[in-house]
Amino acid sequence: MMRLPALLLATVLAVPALAVEYRSVDTATILYDAPSPKGRKLFVIKRGTPVELVVHLDGWAKVRDAEGGMAWLENASLGMNRAVIVTVARAMVRASGDESAPLVFEAEKDVVLDYLGMAPGGWVQVRHRDGQTGFVRADQVWGI
Repeated sequence: MMRLPALLLATVLAVPALAVEYRSVDTATILYDAPSPKGRKLFVIKRGTPVELVVHLDGWAKVRDAEGGMAWLENASLGMNRAVIVTVARAMVRASGDESAPLVFEAEKDVVLDYLGMAPGGWVQVRHRDGQTGFVRADQVWGI
């Protein structure tokens, strides 16, 4: 078995793990195939859509959507708020992070909800655009 020199091992252990960063699109914006307005326009992404930031490059961000597609957008179109998107046919949003808690509302697939925070037991606190808040199971949404 090969041993790593102590200095190399210390360097490897000192490198931080890469954190996944999610944001939402602040305004409807065009997605491109390259980090340039001269790139091919792929489609328009709607305001509030959550995206995973993959790469930052000179005012541009390469992002991944809930379907796994990747494209470029201008950094200026990214908001600081976070959102999640429902990935199941119908997500049950409850009054607390418990399956037996009263149902507050149901959200259909592709509905965007404001992300308010993680809760114990695999739940996410969310807010619907109409103001209702509640908890949804983390495995029913994308963007956390």
